[in-house]
Amino acid sequence: MSKHIAVLPGDGIGPEIMEQAVKVLNALGQDFEMEWADVGGVAYANHGHPLPQSTLDLAMQSDAVLFGAVGDFRYDTLERALRPEQAILGLRKHMGLFANLRPAKCFKELTGASTLRPEVVSGLDLLIVRELTGDIYFGTPRGRRTAVDGNFPGAPEAFDTMRYSVPEVERIARVAFEAARKRNKKVTSVDKANVLETSQLWRDTVTEVARDYPDVTLEHMYIDNAAMQLVRAPKALDVVLTGNIFGDILSDEASMLTGSIGMLASASLNDKKQGLFEPSHGSAPDIAGKNIANPIATILSAAMMLRYSLDMNDEADRIEDAVARVLEQGLRTGDIMSEGCQRVSCSEMGDAVRAALR
Repeated sequence: MSKHIAVLPGDGIGPEIMEQAVKVLNALGQDFEMEWADVGGVAYANHGHPLPQSTLDLAMQSDAVLFGAVGDFRYDTLERALRPEQAILGLRKHMGLFANLRPAKCFKELTGASTLRPEVVSGLDLLIVRELTGDIYFGTPRGRRTAVDGNFPGAPEAFDTMRYSVPEVERIARVAFEAARKRNKKVTSVDKANVLETSQLWRDTVTEVARDYPDVTLEHMYIDNAAMQLVRAPKALDVVLTGNIFGDILSDEASMLTGSIGMLASASLNDKKQGLFEPSHGSAPDIAGKNIANPIATILSAAMMLRYSLDMNDEADRIEDAVARVLEQGLRTGDIMSEGCQRVSCSEMGDAVRAALR
């Protein structure tokens, strides 16, 4: 049976990095049914909305979604509901994509590309498990009003609501503990329980879930300390479990440990294993169309799609091994360039990965 993949390139460098990922997938010789659609700024331009109903329907009916990037400064003045970034939030909500997996692995060839010392990042391989559909990004009420108390009564103010329920925390905690069982059996749960009621509930719930996983070690860490430890001693971490806003920050920080955010793939999954797979970087409109973007994060996201949603582990291994071989050959896009290596374009990197498939 063919695998139905919704391909949503999006804005900026999205189309060019997506082209490379798709040609690598096509080189596997499998029966993929790929259907393309607009999303983000280009969707607003063509359909009047960043997530048209036709695109949403396609995503909902697919086995998996391969996503590029959204964001275009031309639409920054639109009301929030029509901005390109709302497309990804809408997909997460409607598809129920509550679990975000962001691996941060430093290939040995790229230890020199990291901003940290090679001995700090050499051999790094951690996984951030981020809850994706709750927290302050989705909590209500939210809005603007005139302050009636606080430091400046009568002044205009804005407010958002951080909130989590026990079932929300339980289900993401189980994703992290199950992942840890397949790795080094250690979970670091990140919160701010010394200040936030939401985080105290998070900590209490994770501690309770941990009772079902006696073979996995659980430690708790405040977000400020976690941000420091991620650059001080990242190899002491294995599976990092955290909420939406903290995970957003930590995963981008972790990307720099790998040498470039252009190396960081991600998977967002629902309880049916249907997922959305995207690079962790943005649309980078300043370099769009120049054929210089790094497509590796998108290619590795395609590998995660094969592994987590399509049950094609062997094919996922082939892609990941091909990326490693290309890096061993010394081929680099500009963001991971180092002395003695050969600089290649976005399309040349895609061609090289395709050629390295075994």
